[in-house]
Amino acid sequence: MLDRNRLESLIRAAGAIAMAHWPGAGHALDVFEKGPNNPVSAGDLAVDAFLREELGKLLPAAGWLSEETADRPEQRKGDLIWLVDPIDGTRDFIHGRCGWAISVALVSCGRPLLAMMDAPARGEFWKAEAGRGSFRNGRRLATSTRTDLSGARVPARHLPPEDSDLVMVDQPNSIALRMAMVAAGEADLLATLRWGYEWDIAAAALIAREAGAAVSDAFGEKLNYNKHDPRAFGILCCAPAIHTAAVERLADRARRLA
Repeated sequence: MLDRNRLESLIRAAGAIAMAHWPGAGHALDVFEKGPNNPVSAGDLAVDAFLREELGKLLPAAGWLSEETADRPEQRKGDLIWLVDPIDGTRDFIHGRCGWAISVALVSCGRPLLAMMDAPARGEFWKAEAGRGSFRNGRRLATSTRTDLSGARVPARHLPPEDSDLVMVDQPNSIALRMAMVAAGEADLLATLRWGYEWDIAAAALIAREAGAAVSDAFGEKLNYNKHDPRAFGILCCAPAIHTAAVERLADRARRLA
């Protein structure tokens, strides 16, 4: 049986490792380029190595898929898998901003069972368990009850003219934190029209869903995990009453971009 208290302790310890690298706390940081416009830091790699070893000890039967570990099919053949983003929001991390989080989900047969996210620079610890609700710093979360798409609060720094009826709120670089804002009722809508990886969204998707949010891909379809191709096209996380309208708007946007 999984020791949930031990899991939380490990993720908080990973948060402490990240903070020991974070420029926002005055630390020098080595930054590398994995590819064009795709940075990774020594902090990402240190957290990844720590969690891979410790989560492997905690639940040896579970496979592993992480942003910072080369994917090998033999690592994720079973029904259980850890999906990990060691630092989601690396750009905020390397620039000393606080919009980053460590994201960990345990997935069984393609569905998240447990999710924990540590955002130590923000003093926030998020967690959820399937069927048991979601929490931030011990307080139960509930998504907004908004019924109109127009006026919905969106984590963004700018909006295209066709979305001028939406309202911008603070946007952390971490997509997981933006989804968690919907879970907490601090935003009404998070929507993307680009490919995203399972490790970016698995934990936050469960946290949002357990808070009552609607979570899907950009076409309104349910998200599946530990697929052969670990990506989804577009993420939609929103107050449930505006989900249909949001899907319609995204579909119209996709048609115009095609």
